[in-house]
Amino acid sequence: MGTSIDQEKRRKKSGRAKPLLKQKPPVGRPRTKTAKAKAPLVTLAEEHMSGREMIELTKKHTLFEWSAQSKVDPIAISHAKGIFFWTPEGKRFIDFNSQLMSVNIGHGDERVVRAIKEQVAVLAYANPFMATEARARLGAKLAEITPGDIDTFFFTNGGAEANENAIKIARFFTGRHKIMARYRSYHGATAGAISLTGDPRRWAVEPGMPGVVRVLDPYHGIERGWDSAADSLAMIEETIQLEGSHTIAAFILEPVVGTNGILIPPDGYLEGVRKLCDKYGILMIADEVMSGFGRTGKWFAVDHWNVVPDLITMAKGLTSSYLPLGAVGMRQHIARHFDDKVFYGGLTYNSHPMGCTAALATIRVYEEDDLIERSRKSGEIMKSLGEEMQAKHKSVGAVRSIGLFGIFELIRNRSTREPMAPFNGTSEEMAALGRFFRENGLYTFVRWNTFFTNPPLTISEEHLREAFAIIDKGLEITDKAVKD
Repeated sequence: MGTSIDQEKRRKKSGRAKPLLKQKPPVGRPRTKTAKAKAPLVTLAEEHMSGREMIELTKKHTLFEWSAQSKVDPIAISHAKGIFFWTPEGKRFIDFNSQLMSVNIGHGDERVVRAIKEQVAVLAYANPFMATEARARLGAKLAEITPGDIDTFFFTNGGAEANENAIKIARFFTGRHKIMARYRSYHGATAGAISLTGDPRRWAVEPGMPGVVRVLDPYHGIERGWDSAADSLAMIEETIQLEGSHTIAAFILEPVVGTNGILIPPDGYLEGVRKLCDKYGILMIADEVMSGFGRTGKWFAVDHWNVVPDLITMAKGLTSSYLPLGAVGMRQHIARHFDDKVFYGGLTYNSHPMGCTAALATIRVYEEDDLIERSRKSGEIMKSLGEEMQAKHKSVGAVRSIGLFGIFELIRNRSTREPMAPFNGTSEEMAALGRFFRENGLYTFVRWNTFFTNPPLTISEEHLREAFAIIDKGLEITDKAVKD
């Protein structure tokens, strides 16, 4: 069939001298020996773009997040299976960051794919004033696996919206307006969530939402290290007193901080925060968007310290990112507050049946494959491998991990512990390390003086060691910059 008039117009508008799409093999058809062994078999009737074509059109017509568009250099991805993804040309990557720390069950699990297909054939959408089987079952299931008496949920499109609605709930319930948050934190990019965020991504949108009170973390960077739990809690209590406890609705925190360093709190810290919140009538909000659903080796990170927050937010691993879905969970007494009071919140896609179905299927995979325990055991192996790298490479200043939630923090001076890149910046060495990982088929985030180790919970010991072999070689680049 010839090119349509509309297609021809688009082709001319883009300035291309040849047809936009070239004939390519179906997405899953292997192009290399490696791909033949690992790639999923998918048959699509349409033509497929090359990686170059994907990148050109994507950069021409879409915006990339957190980036100056002229500096963006994306990887073109055509298909994925398990812990791997491939470019259209057949280059295989180990997905050592689970995309955005979210594809916890690995790519392409047929049980989730099948559940989504079956749901779309029956009911693709129902508005949020209706009850559906998927919504009913997911609420009941989450009540089983979340801590304590959390048993009521408001469903959102993702983690940022979950945090937005947690703020609303806390303010409605307490009648107070201030929200405490930490500097080394990220809570999302929507207007309220980015105001809560402590890291530099909030600077460009300030002043943002009023009423945010920020406190320091127990961790003060690779050069200064950690406070004790007692010292950090004393600082938080002093802030509460100086701000006026009667004005503070909630304290939101990531139980294990994610993109700001995989910061695992000292024992006693989360328990102490819980006690302070109880003492002053402040709601404790646990942002488990990144750390939930087995990432740390427990269903939720707070479970390591047996702490029950008043509100818990989730997304990412909730559906393993097969479809968008987030949620705010709340304790019974908070949910009862809205029995005779209006909850002023709503979303067109609240409780979307497709998202709820994906979440139910994903939770079944966690349970059937014992992925929470598997994350804990694989996490022990990953921790050991990280310690080996720290002992071997002088540029490794710290390695932190809990479950399969990990980070390397690099330094250029062993005495002063100067970071390999400045705060909110990069360096030639970190950029070179990132290029090395990419060239050698390891996908992970390289940020400031750190890089992350957050593979799918399904990763085998063999593939963990394969990834760390690449890391081992890459660290030779940063070792050369170190002054003893």
